[in-house]
Amino acid sequence: MFGPICSATVFVEGDLVRNIKTIRASQDLFDDLSTDPVDWNIAIASEAAGYRPTTAPIITRPFDYGTVVTYAFDPSHWQATRFGDGRHHGVWYGSIELETTVYETVFHWHRFIVDSYPDEDRDIVGERRVFDVRCDALLIDLQGREAAYPDLVSRTSYGFTQSLGRFLFDQDANGVLTRSARCDGINAVVLRPARLSNVRDKLLLTYRCNPTKDRCRVERTPGRTWMTITPSTLG
Repeated sequence: MFGPICSATVFVEGDLVRNIKTIRASQDLFDDLSTDPVDWNIAIASEAAGYRPTTAPIITRPFDYGTVVTYAFDPSHWQATRFGDGRHHGVWYGSIELETTVYETVFHWHRFIVDSYPDEDRDIVGERRVFDVRCDALLIDLQGREAAYPDLVSRTSYGFTQSLGRFLFDQDANGVLTRSARCDGINAVVLRPARLSNVRDKLLLTYRCNPTKDRCRVERTPGRTWMTITPSTLG
């Protein structure tokens, strides 16, 4: 069934861009317990005195450098995505271009806030941390195949691509390189964590979106718009 679509390969030997949730400024974890800063300092000291190194960092520290790669492959974090049904295998997504990660994540984040806060007439802020991640892998090259297989970039159904992802995982494939369904950029879909390494910070981003308006502003420098995206055009 998938033989013809998997006939071309490409060796990716370089950086992919990964875009995840974060906070740009440190937060005081105890300021909701008291209005007195003295109490905050006591709570911080108490917590530090009883601190023990975590034995399960993949669960308790999901956004540390190592888990920028491994988080997606831990079965406890699997969820249905374009190339994974959330049950069979983990899937890691990166992009060739920084802007592609923005379009992809704005689509999913906007859908979440509209579902969660449909009547909020104000900016809701989301903060992102972007990394460069080294990839050394022979990938199935799906670039241009969307003309013959439009379901590769379907905006309404993941059925075809989830079946393809399962097939490729069972065939021990490393993953695919494919056009984004949200913009003209290129995504890498990696099925084997061993093909990813050397995680490095790239930059921080802030997303601002009002659920009642069809616009999302993206900032690289806080307070200065870098990109403006119309979510309805993404899907």
